[in-house]
Order: sequence, then structure tokens, then C-alpha cells
Amino acid sequence: MAFTKERKSEIVAQYTQWMEKSEAVFILEYAHMEMKNVNTLRARMREIDGEVHVVKNTLFKLVLTKAGAAHPEAFTEGSSLVCFAVSDAPVMAKILNEVTRNQEIFKVKGGYLGRQMMSVEQVKGLADLPPLATLRAKLLGTLLAPATQLVRTLAEPARSVAAVLKSYSEKEAAPAVE
Repeated sequence: MAFTKERKSEIVAQYTQWMEKSEAVFILEYAHMEMKNVNTLRARMREIDGEVHVVKNTLFKLVLTKAGAAHPEAFTEGSSLVCFAVSDAPVMAKILNEVTRNQEIFKVKGGYLGRQMMSVEQVKGLADLPPLATLRAKLLGTLLAPATQLVRTLAEPARSVAAVLKSYSEKEAAPAVE
């Protein structure tokens, strides 16, 4: 089906809008796809504020060029399904890793984190990262560890003096054994 120039410019504008609001973009190849597979993937992506769209390669290539993003030919060959991660890229990468592992329908071609191109291995590496909440908790624990250690160090002499005084008072209060 041929598109008019106006329709093509609308599609390019839509792709550009999705790219601009996304922190990461993942490109998949699909084969022998059924709508139930796409709908399942779309539902999982909606849960994490992501979007999945079948794109026209020539128009998506224009958007990548306009955005200044490097794009190898492999990204725009074959049938392309593009996932736009609006908020949490590692979670989307995990979902894509699960989906591609269990099915032969989808295959990750690569992606972009910001405008930085990612290989298939880098997408899988991103999927291996812990969730953002876990990373924040670890960072907070790392930052608070020195303060906690300082408080323990400062409190230790007072604790030792208190233990000696308590021991001494118990010794004095105890009846002498003859």
C-alpha cells in the first residue's frame, strides 16, 4: 500500500515524537507473527509505560538520520518492530530478553539508549541490570555505611565505660562469699 507524501510526513512526525519522549528504543525483527503475540507484548509494555509499534523501515531510517543516531543497515532490514521505553529501559530490556528467549517470532536487532547505539549484547547486558529501586537502595546503603560506622566508633568508648561501671557496681553490690 502506497502512502501519500502527507501521510509519510505524518508517520515521520509520529516516529520522531516517540523517539523524543523515549529514554531507550529497541528494534526487533519479527517473522510469522500473529496478532496475539504482538498484543501480549504490547500489554506487557503498557504496564511499564512503554509502546510497541510496527514501523516502516525507510521512514524510521529518516527519523534516525534526523536524530543524528548512527544506524547500521541491519537495524532497518526485514520487518521491524520498535519498542519505545518511556521510563524504565532495563525493565523493557528484561521483558524483551524473556520474549525472545521463549519464542522464535521475535529477534532483537539492537537499540538506542538515549541516542547511543546498542548492540544485541548490550541490550542483553542492560536486561541483566537490577531494577532501578534496587540500585537506589544499594547506593543509599553505600552512602550511609560510613556514617553508621562513624556513629558506632564514637559510641564505643561510652559503651565500654558504661560496661565497666556496671560491672564494678554489680561487684560492689554482690555479697562477699567466704
